[in-house]
Amino acid sequence: MNLAILGSGMIVRDFLSISHEIPGLALRAIFGLESVRPDLDELSATYAIPAVYTDLDACLADPDVDTVYVGLPNSLHAPFAKRALLAGKHVICEKPFTLSVADLAELRAIAQERDLILVEGVTTQYLSNYRAIKESLPQLGELKLVQCEYSQYSSRYPAFREGTVLPAFDPAMGGGALMDIGVYTLHFVAGLLGRPQTISYTANVERGVDTSGVVVLDYGTCTAVLVCAKDSGGLIRTKLQGNDGTILMTSPPNICDDFSITLRGQETQVVDRKVHEHRMVEEFRAFEAMIRTRDLAERDARLDHSELVLELAAAALASAGIRLGPA
Repeated sequence: MNLAILGSGMIVRDFLSISHEIPGLALRAIFGLESVRPDLDELSATYAIPAVYTDLDACLADPDVDTVYVGLPNSLHAPFAKRALLAGKHVICEKPFTLSVADLAELRAIAQERDLILVEGVTTQYLSNYRAIKESLPQLGELKLVQCEYSQYSSRYPAFREGTVLPAFDPAMGGGALMDIGVYTLHFVAGLLGRPQTISYTANVERGVDTSGVVVLDYGTCTAVLVCAKDSGGLIRTKLQGNDGTILMTSPPNICDDFSITLRGQETQVVDRKVHEHRMVEEFRAFEAMIRTRDLAERDARLDHSELVLELAAAALASAGIRLGPA
């Protein structure tokens, strides 16, 4: 995987810090606007990235690049991923994949037509502890209740309250609590339970954007409640309750540090199968293998899941009267 990175923000820096942990990955280029050229040059020097671009076409024409990692603001995911696919590059796109189901369908069609790998960078689905939770679910008997809570007071919220709207709180840029951290709770629950019968979102809305809210998914015999917030702090935990036992995890749903399982009448057991301390290592190792082997079946399975989550997010936002993207 010969990688070009689009962006220089926090998520890109987080990834670069563990890029040496991914066998088969070679950093080939980094792209950003001319206004962030000092940041690009700094990252290039720190991580020995040979090419720095401020022209996207030149970056995508680089023959040493076969894969593009889109680490840009939410509203730019779809257009930049599309340009990369049309240039014949595999694409790893940060979450949320796109702001609309239609945009993702278009990207998927291009990838399938050209036999390219297209995946969403969402750590949850690739973590060994998450798979262990999925394997443990039958031990809980009939699942009754799921709570997945992820609240994190945003350093940008005070500025938002004073009238400065940064991308994290700009609905036109795909901001808001649900698409930022709430989407991890959706990935977590939908990956375990699939499509619910109904979904609704009760949100605290300020200037057209959800700063916090509660999603309810009805699975018939089981109800899932997802809490996300950027305007307040709170417990971070996931609890799955069945009539034979309970699973409790107290780390964010995109980290899955470890979890406990308590079966009725038995002692609590702590399970920890994580491969690496950093949440992004397992997903990028999986991406490298998928690209190296051109595993189109795995690509399609991952896209099916991402499409489901995006459909659920769109339905939740619509139920709260929230519209993302340009007016």
